[in-house]
Amino acid sequence: MIYFIGIKGTGMSALACILHDLGEEVAGSDLSKHFFTEEPLIARNIQIDEFNQNNIKDNMTVIIGNAFGEDFEEVIAARSNPTITCYRYHEYLGSLMSRYISISVAGSHGKTTTTGMLSAMMDTVFPTGYLIGDGTGVIHEDSKYLCVESCEYRRHFLAYKPDYAIITNVEIDHVDYFKSTEDYRLAYEQFSNNIKKTCMIYGDDEEARKLDLACDHLWYGEGEDNDLRAINVVESTTGIEFDVIFKGEFQYRYQLPFVGRHLLWNSLAVIGIGMLEELTPEQIEKGLSSFKGVKRRFVVEEVGNNVFIDDYAHHPTEVSITIDAARKRYPNKKLIAIFKPHRVSRVFHFADQFATALEKADEVYLCDFTSIDDKEDGIDINISYLQNRIPASKILTEDDAGAKILAQEEPAVYLFMSSKDIYGLANKVKRYQNS
Repeated sequence: MIYFIGIKGTGMSALACILHDLGEEVAGSDLSKHFFTEEPLIARNIQIDEFNQNNIKDNMTVIIGNAFGEDFEEVIAARSNPTITCYRYHEYLGSLMSRYISISVAGSHGKTTTTGMLSAMMDTVFPTGYLIGDGTGVIHEDSKYLCVESCEYRRHFLAYKPDYAIITNVEIDHVDYFKSTEDYRLAYEQFSNNIKKTCMIYGDDEEARKLDLACDHLWYGEGEDNDLRAINVVESTTGIEFDVIFKGEFQYRYQLPFVGRHLLWNSLAVIGIGMLEELTPEQIEKGLSSFKGVKRRFVVEEVGNNVFIDDYAHHPTEVSITIDAARKRYPNKKLIAIFKPHRVSRVFHFADQFATALEKADEVYLCDFTSIDDKEDGIDINISYLQNRIPASKILTEDDAGAKILAQEEPAVYLFMSSKDIYGLANKVKRYQNS
């Protein structure tokens, strides 16, 4: 049996689904609290227990979620049992990738969406497996390719040795671990040593341009100094059109059903991988157009005169891009931003940038830190640290009282942004508006 400690984690649940579909016996443990990532586990009848050291049995293969330290009771039980083989999540995934033509999607922002786009395109042409950071894990018996979202946190992506890679940008994040922009760039340079064939890298990012890359690589973007360019861009409230130029030569005019400039950049990276694997422009366009989005990334629900958008944005650049996309799609509606941060170090480090991004909305509501991993030694702040930088912003509780306040803002676009479980508050707002 393969047993997952922390099976409801986004990457862990996706990996558990893949291994189950490959015929392995899979089980795991986590908190009893409901997470959106457990739905595909339940659909496969994968057993989920509450944490208990007695769950660990002889001769298991145990995969340990990266959120759990060596002092966690189940981890201690697994490590101390000589009949058990233990892996960290990224270690096991790196081993699995070696069985396929693998494509890593790395970068500070846009990894999940780009991996979803890439998987949609590839799977329309070749049997393709994919592991996406929204909890989605899919494999086919005859899969030739495996597309993997590859996180830089604590340099975990150095366990991967992909054939191809995409680097969407190199803007410092995870400041609880990376202490300088130089160290952050170094991690990506180290990652580039693992890429066997070619890396597509976003060339309009100044930090990316500073990288000393060890692998073959192609720059993509809108600037003239990129190998793969998008020009003559036309955006609307329902889609985007652009010409693709590769090394100075026109390739194709793409029409895609995506709203937001960031989705143009993500699409361009995926187009580059398709070209490297000799897909036709028509195959690329059809495959990309089949992409319907990923969980918790700009998920839109229209309810009467209101719009509810759920997004994973947890970095100032992501918040800014997400608000811009909502404005583009709903230019005539009042935009209410509801933001719940993750990790005090991120808010402490980026407070001014968060404020600038959030001020693009018409109204700003802030929720306080609640996660077990939010607090960090040496940083003693709460959500007021950010609120004080945003005039007229309000602190909101994630309960019925908070939901009633938001419900009174209708009609509006409610943009819920957090890497944590803020979506529960949105459901409360809908109930009050329908009552």
